[in-house]
Amino acid sequence: MIKSLSFLIALFYVVTTFAAITPPDSTSTIAEKTAAGYLIEEGKTLFNQGKYRDALNKFRDAAKKDVLSSKAPLWISRCHYELYNFGYSLKYAQDALFLSGTAIDKEVYEMLAESYHRLGNIDSAILYFDAGLKVLSKNRANELEFPLHLEQAKYAKEQLSKNIENKRVRLKGDVNSGYNDYSPVLFNNGKSMYFTSRRNNTTGGRQNPSDQQFFEDVYIAKWNDKTNEWDSVTNRLGKLNGEGFESISYISEDGMTAYLTMNYSEAMETKFTTKSSDIAEVKWTKQNQWSAPKLLGKNINSTFYDGNATLTADGETMYFVSERNAGKNKSDIYVVYKQGNEWGKPVALPDEINSKGRETTPYITPDGRYLFFSSNGHTNSLGGYDVYVVERTGGNSWGPVKNLGSAINTVNDDFGFKIYDAIGKAYINGMELVGEKASLDMYEFNTTLSDLIKSLE
Repeated sequence: MIKSLSFLIALFYVVTTFAAITPPDSTSTIAEKTAAGYLIEEGKTLFNQGKYRDALNKFRDAAKKDVLSSKAPLWISRCHYELYNFGYSLKYAQDALFLSGTAIDKEVYEMLAESYHRLGNIDSAILYFDAGLKVLSKNRANELEFPLHLEQAKYAKEQLSKNIENKRVRLKGDVNSGYNDYSPVLFNNGKSMYFTSRRNNTTGGRQNPSDQQFFEDVYIAKWNDKTNEWDSVTNRLGKLNGEGFESISYISEDGMTAYLTMNYSEAMETKFTTKSSDIAEVKWTKQNQWSAPKLLGKNINSTFYDGNATLTADGETMYFVSERNAGKNKSDIYVVYKQGNEWGKPVALPDEINSKGRETTPYITPDGRYLFFSSNGHTNSLGGYDVYVVERTGGNSWGPVKNLGSAINTVNDDFGFKIYDAIGKAYINGMELVGEKASLDMYEFNTTLSDLIKSLE
């Protein structure tokens, strides 16, 4: 009864607020409504192709032609959500709820709940997850992962109620831009850093036709002891960058070997192509530059996504992410061992680690004892991707998976965790929320591995 009353109060607030700003005499002709319907279908096709910005324009045009339809605002909300514009996603979901009138589009509860969750309003998120579970069919609710996301919202509320300070600090200097910047990989005793960015000076200046963002490039930055900032940022790294996607995930302790995730499709009309996203190795040469990337063999790279390689210090064990088992799970972490000069056959980690959702950005400590990774498929999550750690107890046996908690994780995507014991720092990718929008940025923590593990006991 209390939950039902709370829902009615929230709904009344949304409706009355929207009614106060919406002209009551807005009308559309039959021709305009028909045109809006066509635009929405075109927008759906673009949305399903990942072309969220192009889809957004179609849905905006549809909203102008049929001003009283709830369909266009709902799809506008979905586009903004995929573009990390969570404030706008919530606004248009509220518009869609009001315009639905008594014939509420049940799918609107997804965007309301998810947007509130990403914005940190956990009580409202729980309210709408509950409401969606009551009105959606069981199959549709499961497709939208309502039960999982409701459990995650409850876990977030529990963790955030502890009022533990999140100690992340946004990296200073030119490494964080208005574009998406992520995946810091440190070397040279923490004085140099490779990272990935989709800023507008990417090599070749090309954009991905799917999401309309610039292709990934690898960048390097130097730590400035005088200004205490990262500067000297450049992506002029010789053969490391081309006209496709490139991202470094690992560099050896001696700085002589690095592993990349690369994606060069035939559509790019380049001589060098990949099957999908593939893992490549580069070597530092006597000419003081990186060699041309060399794709790893068929045991590692498949026709599915393969990437995010991380290795133990001896270079004999590799963990990476693959979608080759997408029929069961969305993406999983695999382990593979060196056999002479070649890599053996990869083995998926146990189901306690690999959920039915997505696992990504693994990081193995140099001694091979602790594996950090991010996942959006575990119930003990604050929301989106959270960072977890699990201890290897021998062979392919592992201890319990532990969430790093609200001192590290947030209600948004947190991934790319790496820890550098020698300098007492850890690094992570997360969301920088500014107004109604957000972008991926890089952050650091002051911690050692032993202190971090001890805090989880």
